[in-house]
Amino acid sequence: MAEGLLGGILGEDDEKGEVDAPETLAGAAAFAAAVAARLSVSDSQVAQDTSAFLKEQTQLLKVQREHLKDEHEARLHYLQGQAREVDIRRFGLRLRVGFQLFLVLLATAVGLGLVVMVRDAVTSRSVVVESFDAPPALIAHGATGKVLAGGLLDELRRLQSATRADAAKRDLANAWTGEIKLAVPEAGISLSEFSRMLKVRFGHDLHIEGEVLQNEEGGLALTVRGDAVAAKTFTGTTGDLSRLTAQAAEYVYSQSEPVLWAYYLTNRGRDEEALAFSKVAYAGANKADRPYLLNTWANALTNVGGPPRESLALYRAALKQKPDYWVAHNNVMQAYWVLGEEENAWKAGEAMREAAGGRPGRAPETYYQNSDFITWNLGPLLDATVADADASGGTGSNIGGVSGVLIADINVRLHDPATAELALQTIKPDPADQTTVAAAHFVRGRLAAEAGDVSRFMADMEDFQAAYAHPAVSSAFPGYNCWIAPAEEATGHPDKADAVLKTAGTYVDCYRFRADIVDGRGDWAGAQKVYADAVALAPDLPAAYYSWGVALSRHGDLASAAAKLAEANKRGPHWADPLKVWADVLAKQGNSKEALAKYDEALKYAPNWKQLKEARESIAKQKT
Repeated sequence: MAEGLLGGILGEDDEKGEVDAPETLAGAAAFAAAVAARLSVSDSQVAQDTSAFLKEQTQLLKVQREHLKDEHEARLHYLQGQAREVDIRRFGLRLRVGFQLFLVLLATAVGLGLVVMVRDAVTSRSVVVESFDAPPALIAHGATGKVLAGGLLDELRRLQSATRADAAKRDLANAWTGEIKLAVPEAGISLSEFSRMLKVRFGHDLHIEGEVLQNEEGGLALTVRGDAVAAKTFTGTTGDLSRLTAQAAEYVYSQSEPVLWAYYLTNRGRDEEALAFSKVAYAGANKADRPYLLNTWANALTNVGGPPRESLALYRAALKQKPDYWVAHNNVMQAYWVLGEEENAWKAGEAMREAAGGRPGRAPETYYQNSDFITWNLGPLLDATVADADASGGTGSNIGGVSGVLIADINVRLHDPATAELALQTIKPDPADQTTVAAAHFVRGRLAAEAGDVSRFMADMEDFQAAYAHPAVSSAFPGYNCWIAPAEEATGHPDKADAVLKTAGTYVDCYRFRADIVDGRGDWAGAQKVYADAVALAPDLPAAYYSWGVALSRHGDLASAAAKLAEANKRGPHWADPLKVWADVLAKQGNSKEALAKYDEALKYAPNWKQLKEARESIAKQKT
């Protein structure tokens, strides 16, 4: 019954079999009182025992409550500590990962730095001038070892600058095409010193060192030596120090880089030295250098007036050793041109085009220079010459030392006098370069002729004729002397014109100008025979056909003139002059539409030709 009563009071089990318990101490006390009251009805003793039991349970709950409170605070503190510990561990982990990443990055940076330093060392091709040993007497006057080495350094840089275009042309990768610098000893082992040690061990630097000694009489002995450069001493007085330094620099340069030295000598007009040096250097040169020395040998031989066929043989020998030596290909054309064999020069140009795999191809455009001149391919010729000048700071790598005069010459042929005049003004005077001075007279004479100033034309052409006597000029500009004859004829000197043509050579220009002169003197039949001879000299070149066509037009034979001009255009498709005269002929024949088309085509190749524009405008007005 008690169980039933207690069970009724406590409540039945819920669906899950769990008994609801009081949630608070107050509820427990009320619960105990209710139970005691209920049981007291049937049995007072049971009620007392129950009440006592429930009081004990209430007390126990109080103790548990306090215990849980303390435990909760402790647990909360513990959990807070754990959270802080987790945060600390997390921060430590992040710090460790960050530090590890820093070490990895640092090691990577150091490794990359070492790789770069080793790579720089392996690829280093610098000229390093070590500090010289100097006597106390010179040091007292400021000529320390560093100053002496600096003087040599300056001279080497001058030589390097003077030959850089030739180095680029040869595609060299050696010490002289890199940096030239002065080495100053450092205390301790710095990064720069470590880098220097790597370059000494793995690089291809050229180290130059030396000393200056002074005897009791005040004389100086400057000695230089270097890697693969035998020691040599240069003597003089104290006042000769600059000269001795220049001599030492030239010696070092010639011994370490014979090809560039040979180019330097020819570029400076020291052809006799270049010829002697190239001959001697060739015997001991390595296989890679020999074609270039054959080329400088031939250049020097030509410039001193040597047999052109001997130069041609040397150029061909260079090509046999190096078939893709495009400079030598261009020089073969030049040699044939000098010989007055322009048809062979044209064939050599075609052979170069084939060897290069077409045009454009493997051969740089600038080395078609001679082929472009004789075929009057003026647009590509001008573009290549300008590009060559831009690549070398205005110093061309072909005929002469300066590209400005060639640019002026081409623009005269393009009937653009303003651009030609501007190009002439950009030329830097160089007394050692006779070719540039001579060519400038030629261009000014042509400009005068274009402007109708016959007296000035004659004056400049006579100056050019005087310069042309030097073999370096005549070999650089073969056949240019032919242009002197029309100037002499125009100024009333037929005897001088005949004398020029008699000795000028077998050039197409000489023959066609002779034909023009014969025609001007009234011998039309004789002129046509000379025109035919001019065509026979070089049937694949356009100039003779052009002049013959002009003459036929002048004599009123328009159909024959058109035929010759078409032949000229076939062989020189980018030459504006035959197209312009052809258009003139078509206009005379009343074929305005075709004439206008020829004028437009000619303007593509000579866009600044004033007379061409005027002729085109005139025929255009007739059509409207």
